[in-house]
Amino acid sequence: MPGASWTATATTSSPSTTTCRAPARSTSPPFWLAPAHVAPPGGESLRDTAARVLPYYIQEILPRVLQGQRVLVSAHGNSLRALVMVLERLSPEQILKRELATGVPIIYRLNADSTLASKLDLAA
Repeated sequence: MPGASWTATATTSSPSTTTCRAPARSTSPPFWLAPAHVAPPGGESLRDTAARVLPYYIQEILPRVLQGQRVLVSAHGNSLRALVMVLERLSPEQILKRELATGVPIIYRLNADSTLASKLDLAA
């Protein structure tokens, strides 16, 4: 409402806090205790992200790479973590401890059997 204002007193709160609701209780552990397996509020867990991203990698990206094409992948952090986890054969716990620098390329070269031949991290 344009021009609307409010004044906090001992018995009132701001309009934004009166409409907030506590999250529903869950039997799952909180996200920060198991981020590889539990989704953050309103988001995807690493497991969910990998289940979405890896089929695309296998169907679209990997065939091009194996044909000798260069492929640039630009994505959000958890999508990149899922790919790096597979390429570098890391566990979910290992990839979650890795810092992926924003906007810094990592160059992967693959063998004919799709295993990692070399890696060049341009942040290093």
